[in-house]
Amino acid sequence: MALNLMKGQRTSLTKDNPGLSKILIGLGWDVNQYDGQAAFDLDASAFLLGANGKMTSSSDLVFYNNLKHSSGAVQHMGDNLTGEGEGDDEQIKIDLSRIPASVDKIAITVTIYQAEERKQNFGQVSNAFARVVDEASGKELIRYDLGEDFSIETAVVVGEIYRHDGGWNFKAVGSGFKGGLQALGQQYGN
Repeated sequence: MALNLMKGQRTSLTKDNPGLSKILIGLGWDVNQYDGQAAFDLDASAFLLGANGKMTSSSDLVFYNNLKHSSGAVQHMGDNLTGEGEGDDEQIKIDLSRIPASVDKIAITVTIYQAEERKQNFGQVSNAFARVVDEASGKELIRYDLGEDFSIETAVVVGEIYRHDGGWNFKAVGSGFKGGLQALGQQYGN
């Protein structure tokens, strides 16, 4: 059974799962009924960050316009434009063994595409979750349900995968931002 985390909680990925190298981050959500005309398009992204908490180059952002990191360690599995259906809406695969030594942390985020123009925010989204799956076995290791109400935010840092004592940990972050992907780019930019 998966370990359920709450905001701010951390757990080891590799200490409790020896030999773990390939993981899948599954992200899902539902859109509440609302009066707007435009469809919701939520987008998962992964920011590969150095010890200073910043990207070393723009290629360290893996998202719908850059599906694979140059190291091959992080791969976005494609943009789901509607969020329809059960289960994961978007997925990111990470090979922990291939992450460059210069990367200390990977921030997993979700943003709303054209949120300002479409007058959308995370207050109109429900049942958001992130899960970490052992790709080899298919076993769900960690689940984080974002129960918070992000009434005005258009971007959320869901979680972080980071180096710790020679292994990898996961932290449930759940921190909201206004300004979408651009705001996160400024937060993590070099």
